[in-house]
Amino acid sequence: MIKIEWLRRLVRLVEDSGIDEVEIQRFGTKVKVRRSPAAGGGPVVTTGYAAPLPAVSQVRETPALPAEPAATSAAEPAAGADETTPASEPATENLEDVTSPMVGTFYSAPSPDDPPFVSAGDRVEKGQVLCILEAMKLMNELESEVTGVVREVCADNGDPVEYGQTLFRVEPG
Repeated sequence: MIKIEWLRRLVRLVEDSGIDEVEIQRFGTKVKVRRSPAAGGGPVVTTGYAAPLPAVSQVRETPALPAEPAATSAAEPAAGADETTPASEPATENLEDVTSPMVGTFYSAPSPDDPPFVSAGDRVEKGQVLCILEAMKLMNELESEVTGVVREVCADNGDPVEYGQTLFRVEPG
């Protein structure tokens, strides 16, 4: 839901600045404000909504997104570095990423007073609830697609998350 006062401030920003256009996309809503030369230079506001997403329980496979260049270069070992992984750390190539099937808010527990569904080091079974993703006031449980051990929780409680963002890293087995 877009607050009208926020939209007014955005329009004033475009009017008062030298920019010709600004486009913002948050939580499935896209807002574009641009100066219209035909209308005397005043801003024109357009909004749009993303297509509704299927319920999380219906999402079985999420397409892999290409890694960002910075993430790829950070994962590559430095020249001359020892390429073996210490026995105390799991090999990262064996981990499966559990990604967000939607844009929303990540909740690690059913309520603020409850413990998280899973933590790093916990064993999970296929179908076990990992977290809740809130999208447009709907709470969607994200279930594990793999049996294994959670090696990393990549989002904090209450964080906004994007489609395809890695939420958990699980070592299958």
